[in-house]
This record gives sequence, structure tokens and C-alpha cells, in this order.
Amino acid sequence: MQRCQTLAMGTQRMTIEEMHAVAKDTTVPQKFLEHAANRADKVLFRSMTSAPGSGDTTWQNYTYADVRSLAARTAAGLQALDVEPGERIMLMMRNRPEFHWLDLGAQFVRATPVSIYNSSSPEELQYLAEHAEARVIIVEDSGFLDRVLEVRDQLPLVEHIFVIEEPVGGLPEGVRLVDDLLANGEADLDTLAAVTSPDDLATLIYTSGTTGPPKGVMITQYNILYAVAVVVEALEEDDIENWRVISYLPMAHIAERVTGHYQALVTGGEVSTCPDPSLLPAYLGEVHPSLLFGVPRVFEKVYAGVNAALAADPERQKAFNDGVAAALEIKAAERAGTITQEQRDTWEFLDAVAFSQVRALVGMDELKIAITGAAPIPTEIIEWFNAIGVNLTEIYGLSETTGPLTFSPKANKPGFVGQICPGMEIKLSDEGEVLTRGGNIFQGYLKAPEKTAEVLDDDGWFHTGDIGTLNDEGYLKIVDRKKELIITSGGKNISPANLEAALKMIPVVGQACAIGDNRKFVSALLVLDPEAAPVWAAANGKEGMSLEDLANDPDVLAAVQAGVDEANTKFAQVEQIKKFVLLGEEWMPDSDLLTPTSKLKRRGVHAKYADEIESMYVDA
Repeated sequence: MQRCQTLAMGTQRMTIEEMHAVAKDTTVPQKFLEHAANRADKVLFRSMTSAPGSGDTTWQNYTYADVRSLAARTAAGLQALDVEPGERIMLMMRNRPEFHWLDLGAQFVRATPVSIYNSSSPEELQYLAEHAEARVIIVEDSGFLDRVLEVRDQLPLVEHIFVIEEPVGGLPEGVRLVDDLLANGEADLDTLAAVTSPDDLATLIYTSGTTGPPKGVMITQYNILYAVAVVVEALEEDDIENWRVISYLPMAHIAERVTGHYQALVTGGEVSTCPDPSLLPAYLGEVHPSLLFGVPRVFEKVYAGVNAALAADPERQKAFNDGVAAALEIKAAERAGTITQEQRDTWEFLDAVAFSQVRALVGMDELKIAITGAAPIPTEIIEWFNAIGVNLTEIYGLSETTGPLTFSPKANKPGFVGQICPGMEIKLSDEGEVLTRGGNIFQGYLKAPEKTAEVLDDDGWFHTGDIGTLNDEGYLKIVDRKKELIITSGGKNISPANLEAALKMIPVVGQACAIGDNRKFVSALLVLDPEAAPVWAAANGKEGMSLEDLANDPDVLAAVQAGVDEANTKFAQVEQIKKFVLLGEEWMPDSDLLTPTSKLKRRGVHAKYADEIESMYVDA
């Protein structure tokens, strides 16, 4: 038996047994009906019907009663298609209200809605539909529909294809509008909900497939209720049912599925759907959310944007940065429990004259909590947001844990991903791998018992594949993915994520990828930040230059080299960046270079920039 470092349950308020009692006797459909009965006229989902930021914003609102009716119509439509319990329904659409009642309606008939990434190619779509054995596919528009039709003859199991928006030129043969699906009356939701079971498969979350074919993560109703209870218990807030959330990340990602879908259905709340992540800044200004989940790049861009705006007025910038420096010390004292009344008064003054205005400017003035996860974030970014009054906290979890595993919103410690969540257990193997168990651990990979056995041991511990460390207070720090550690030709193990986080703090750099596997030294690809770099250029007599030209400019390269030299001081000599290539083209999410949640696709980056990488090792 492996010897392991084990983390005690710590500060959690509910035991595993108590959390189990919360989740074992109910389902998402049952919880939704409770809220629909008590909050029938309150808005649940909203979509913007005019251009965000136009000054004349209008919204289409859907109350709990509306959503109940639309879910009932969806359930009736699926019953008319003879959809059976356990049958998988594929959904491919942007963040829009229709997703929520289509997904919910499928749950009421005990089917399993499966949302897939909108970037899925026809070949990927074919694999997923075949693997999930889907008879019904629902897509948003002609763009998604065309990909389905491209492989239609290779999908013998698919019997029904629906589209929300009618294509220009009419419907292709064999394709119907979602309106037709909803034209079969309303099912009796109370009767249907009564027979839903905590053991029902609530969804399949397909992994990205970066190291092989995507795996279908099987998540039950029990897992969902447990995960939501974990989040609610960790938040320790009394008014979550009134919180506002923006749903903008892919619904195929577990974090968005929990925060932007299940949590609202189970606990109440109001969700504004944002169809394109690039529109998030405008939506923040319109919605002023209570909770915001974002991948690190979301917060990095806000940080860069604020600092770029301040740079236009050097005197104001210096005053603000001096205030932040003071606030950083105050927040550190607050975390250490040594804060004085004088420090509290100082921060309140800084907040009144500066910080509150910045929060209002970026639409974060009513945030109760901001959460970042899915990828590493520089510690300095979290500290900066905390300093200006945004409670930005890391969360750690995976699809296989139905989201939350560690999360300490009330005791944030920048640089760590939190303490174990209520109702969960965690320990480290001898190799430092993070192991966990609890009620939100998935049921296994669909049709892949051998893959399941690789990560779920006989004692119920899930092996995350992440290397971590625990401090004396039980805070977890993630070193890196086990499979992504760089092993140099000299045999040294190096975390690329730690290097990349430090490199992204260079003022003009927005993205970074460390290189070094089987190499004599570590190098990096660095990408100019599209907001910060032009500001730097304007301040240094290079206004109007393109990002590509700036990436080749000797003065820019010298500034970046100085930043690399400073970042290197934080690492051992063998880990330090010896060379870099500066790029002028931003890496976009949902591409060959980044996942939809902005994680690096290292294989894609290495393939696209093979020549640039080799140029750094010509003489090595």
C-alpha cells in the first residue's frame, strides 16, 4: 500500500456524511420545481437583444414559470420521439437561454444531455455522436448544422436533427426546427420529477482529448447535487438565490455547467447568457454580477486593460500604483490576522478615492466573489485584485470531480488553490500526485473501464494526474500536470506552468509557453499583449506600430529581455529561461493553440512554431 501525506478535514463545516444526506434523496429536476413553485415570477435566464454597450440595452427575460413551461414542452417533445431513460441527447450551441430548458427537459425524461464544444470538427462530432450513441442532435444554427450534415451519412444511429435558427434558404431534408420539438404540449413535470433518481446520469462531459480520443466523464444527479452543495457550503452566504451570474464559457466545460446552469436550477439565482466570451467586458458593465467565474486569461486581460488605461496619465498611474502597493501590505496583514484599525481606515480611504471607481468601471463593483480556475494564474494578479477590493479566489477541480475540490473563498491565500472543500477528502501520493474522494467524484468513463481503473482505485480515490504540495494549514499548491512536466535532457523536472505564470507578469507580455522537454535548456515563446503593448509603444515613441512590428523591434525585445531576467531570479538556474522568441499574434481560445477555456494546447503550439523553437536551439 502507498504511503501518502493526508490532509485533515480542516475548517470545513459539513462532514461527508452530512453532505451525502443533502444530495442522496433529490435531483436537479426536483430542486428546480421547488424554486419554480416559490419564485414563479422571478427572472431565471436573460439574453441581450441589442448590442451590448450601445446605451440602449434591452433584454429578453425568462421567469421560473417560463422556464418550467419550456422545459415541460421539451420533455413532451422528447417523449414524442420515444426517448428512453439513459439515452444521450447531443447539444451544440452558444450560451443562450434555449440551452437551459433543452438540457433541463432532457433531465426530466431521465435522458442524458451532452453538450459538446462548439469548435468540434465534423470528424470530432462524428466520433462523439457515435460514442454517445445519440439518436437526437440539437444545434443552434446553420454553422453548426453544416458540420453535422457533412458527416450525416456516417451517423447511422442519428434519427432526429433539430436546429434553433432556420438556415437561410430553408431547412435541409431531415432537419426540423426546435419549435417543432416544442409543439407537442407540456409534459407533467411533477410526475416525471418524482421518478428521477440520484443515480440517473445527468450529463457526459467529454475531455479535450489532447492525449488521445475524448473520454466521456459520467456524472450523475447525485454528483451534481453534491457538487452544488459543496460550493454553497464553502461560500457561506445566505442570499445565493438572489445572485446574478453571467454564463459565457462553453457549456461543455464543467465549471460553466455548474456555475452557470446547475447552481441556478438547484439554488436559485439569475443567469445572463453571453454568446461570445469576447463580449464579457460589455456584459459586466450591464449585469454587475454577484459571482464571476473566469479562466485566468479573463482576469489577466482586465488587469492589463486597467493598467493600460492608467498609463495614459502617468501622474494618476503613479498615485494608483502607490495606493495598490499600500493595499497589498494591508491585505497581507488582513490574511495574517495582524491588521490594525489604522490599516483598515487607510484601505477604506483608498477604496473611496480610487479602488471603488475602478471596480465600477469594469463592472465588478457588486461582486461578492470572483473565482478563477481551469489553468494556473500568476499570484500577483490575485493579489492585485484583492488589493483593489475584488475577492478573487482560486478554485481547483476537474471534470471528474464535477468541479470543486479545493476552494477557500473566506480564507483566500494567493499562490494556493485553497483548502479541501466541505465533504471531500484529499491526500498526496509518494510521487506528490493529488488524490481525492467524495460524493462528487464521477462514475467512470463511458465504455472505457480500463481507463476508469487507471484513475479510480479500489478504495474510491481518484488520481487527478496533478502534482501538488500541501502546507501546514492544509492549503494545496498545484505544481503542474504530471504529463506536462518538462524533463530536460539532463533529467531535471521543471514545471512549465510556474515559469509561464511569471513570464506573463512582464508588462507587455500576455501569453507564454515554456519549451524544454528533452532539451539542454529551457526557452519560451512569448506573445505581446494586444492591450498593454500599444500603450508601451505610444509611451516610447513607437505609436502606430503593429504588434508584429513591435515583436521585432530591438527596444521592445530589450524591454522583454529585462522582464525575463527579472522573472528568472525567482527560479533555480536550471529552470531559468535562456532564450525566447517574441510573437505579435495573440493566441485565441478554441483554436489549435488554446482550449475553449484558454489552456495551452502544447502540441499545437509546438507544431505551429516548430521553426521558431528550433531557432533557439541551433547552437545548443
